[in-house]
Amino acid sequence: MKLLAFETSTEACSVALWLDGEVRERHELAPRRHAELALPWAEALLAEAGMAKSALDAIAVGRGPGAFTGVRLGIALAQGIALALDRPVVPVSTLLALAAPVAGDRVIAAIDARMGEVYLGAFLRDDGMLVGLQPEAVGDPGTITLPEGDGWHGAGTGFAAGDGALRTRLGERLVAADATALPRAADVARLGVSLFEREAVPPERLEPAYLRDNVALTLAEQQARRTP
Repeated sequence: MKLLAFETSTEACSVALWLDGEVRERHELAPRRHAELALPWAEALLAEAGMAKSALDAIAVGRGPGAFTGVRLGIALAQGIALALDRPVVPVSTLLALAAPVAGDRVIAAIDARMGEVYLGAFLRDDGMLVGLQPEAVGDPGTITLPEGDGWHGAGTGFAAGDGALRTRLGERLVAADATALPRAADVARLGVSLFEREAVPPERLEPAYLRDNVALTLAEQQARRTP
């Protein structure tokens, strides 16, 4: 399979090309430069591989949750290319992509959602595949629902949010956590291949996963959150 993948849901911009098991990737911490970088990187990866867009079998994309503009950009890029080529798209959870490279069988992926909240997903590795244990959610790191049990590995900027509230709440149940980890298109590509048969959709049916409708709090809401 030949698959192009985008992940632009966080401050990292990431594009990857899957070529029958080989992955090539461009990845950079590039806040506010995603629109400038993503498409040229995709063109460069294809050129380096000596491959035309028409040879692609599918497009994969990190569907969120994450920054509203970043998620929207990734969806638009994937949808536009897929429509032009008449190819399917594989939407991949950004939290699942963040959790995928983490060692251990129990993984909590958390992304700083700003406005005093985190996006959170909990996953169990079953026969090599990560399976969601609870619905992905957004909420205050001090009160958001956490999975039960011990032996959790954490990944993502959400573990630094709220003065490390997730670390504190998990306590000894948390084996380790990398609060600097960001999702990568290489993992979106790998997941896209494995999920292709059951998750691929026509581009017109591609939907983002924002998890929250409001992208900015009103002044009154901000004040309410600061009031003890």
